[in-house]
Amino acid sequence: MTRTLTLTRPDDFHLHLRDGAMLQGIAPESARDFARAIIMPNLVPPVVTGTQAAAYRTRIMEAIGEADFTPLMTLYLTEASDPADIIAAHKSGLITAVKLYPAGATTNSDAGVGSFEKVRATLDAMAEAGVPLCVHGEVTDPAVDIFDREAVFIDRVLDPIRRATPGLKVIMEHVTTADAVAYVQSTASGLAATITTHHLVINRNHILVGGIKPHYYCLPVAKRENHRLALVEAAVSGDPRFFLGTDSAPHSDDAKECACGCAGCFTATNTMPILAEVFERENALERLEPFVAHHGADFYALKRNAGTLVLERQDQPVTFPAKVDTGAGPVTVFDPGFAVHWRVAPTN
Repeated sequence: MTRTLTLTRPDDFHLHLRDGAMLQGIAPESARDFARAIIMPNLVPPVVTGTQAAAYRTRIMEAIGEADFTPLMTLYLTEASDPADIIAAHKSGLITAVKLYPAGATTNSDAGVGSFEKVRATLDAMAEAGVPLCVHGEVTDPAVDIFDREAVFIDRVLDPIRRATPGLKVIMEHVTTADAVAYVQSTASGLAATITTHHLVINRNHILVGGIKPHYYCLPVAKRENHRLALVEAAVSGDPRFFLGTDSAPHSDDAKECACGCAGCFTATNTMPILAEVFERENALERLEPFVAHHGADFYALKRNAGTLVLERQDQPVTFPAKVDTGAGPVTVFDPGFAVHWRVAPTN
């Protein structure tokens, strides 16, 4: 017996589309199910100016063809960023937010911020102009254990930034710890967090037990099971401060399955069915729509999408493609490791 669930068409508030042949291959995977997505700017070279953002947006639109999909562009914050350019790009509607990468924290983040004092004037200008700041929340101090870098970032970096610039609207992206959940919950306004599909599913054992699983390796790295459970509780709670940002991050298999594999899980293809399974197991299907389609739009002050997405529950488990072939090589689709009974209903 087929059961259906009709949702407002969802948004992805953290997405990597890459560029070139990879962009051409994987952009349709997100455009099929999602109406909009916050596009990450960590290309090589990074997207740091309004002119570069406009050019990248054109390339994305060419890659998705006729699909009904709107890329919400961001600029990569550097110590040399021009506040006037940021504000002009935001005021014109070209960009939706600015992305803060601590230098060296993740893929293509070498141009990120090393000294936060050097961007204070830019953050002040952004707060005054109402430009949101998306944050990759990890310190890069080699003395800090990789599993503690998010919690330390909150104490050392994020909380001081927010105290110094209280009007700044901040999104903690891809939170992975109970510490981050508690920090967001302690703040009444001006702070929200995205939660990824894969961090709702895997903990660090999935990466390491029984052999290294390169397609589960991501940054921030998955943490202990108690942290995963805290993320699930936040996602299904109905709290409007938490919403979907998949951080779907494609890398070709040869870049993942090697001596120094890249970080990132590619979830664009099957995110919505996996999320339906997760929320159903938590008896919270009625809260899936707000998590994927309402909370993020409201926090970013965007109109909610007018279209709908229909999910169907099947009696038998649904299968998904194991890989997406691209001109840059095959990309492995995230495997949740459990049976999924939901699928996105075909459109006419």
